[in-house]
Amino acid sequence: MNDVILDTETTGLSVKDGHRIVEIGCIELKDLIPTQKKFHTYLNPERKVSEKALEVHGYTDEFLSKKKKFSEVVDEFLSFIKNKRLVIHNAEFDLSHLNNELKILGKEEIKNDIVDTLVLARDKFPGSQISLDALCKRYRIDNTKRSLHSALVDCELLSKVYINLIDQREPTLNFQNQDHQKRDEYFKNVSYYKKIVLPTNDEIKKHQEYLKKNLKKNFF
Repeated sequence: MNDVILDTETTGLSVKDGHRIVEIGCIELKDLIPTQKKFHTYLNPERKVSEKALEVHGYTDEFLSKKKKFSEVVDEFLSFIKNKRLVIHNAEFDLSHLNNELKILGKEEIKNDIVDTLVLARDKFPGSQISLDALCKRYRIDNTKRSLHSALVDCELLSKVYINLIDQREPTLNFQNQDHQKRDEYFKNVSYYKKIVLPTNDEIKKHQEYLKKNLKKNFF
């Protein structure tokens, strides 16, 4: 199964306050290797960006007013993610906003399998900081381009973090020998649960071969 690393930027935190998406970024992986296929768009949210959100991503109302509306890109977006596993950091946030946009258009919610890297990182590094920046620092991934949040830049960073999380396994996340029933029971007790779909042994093998040929330790 192909993966899609996905991230969004929004006008604010909660859909309950009427906040909307202003940017969507997606990067495709095949066997945990980037395919170079990407989906990226800025969106006109048809409302003002909150001051706090502006501080996070820097997208002004004037800049966004000239962009397409979600209704104009929804079919292309859904086609890009169709039948693919979505890899998201803090999936509950992004999915709530994406499903809200789909609901506004009278479309069904996203039903893709989901890997939440926040859940994976929390399980692997209990008690440690697990923000995207913190994980980049842990894995020595260069995030100097991330002066402000950007969906596509964040996807590129998350793809490297995800590959490191999968490749540098610890006993609690042994993807080849793990008891899946116990794992699913564990995730049902965390604050956000959606079925976590792990890579197959064949995907892991191909990924490790790719790392040996193309990448230095820790991705650099």
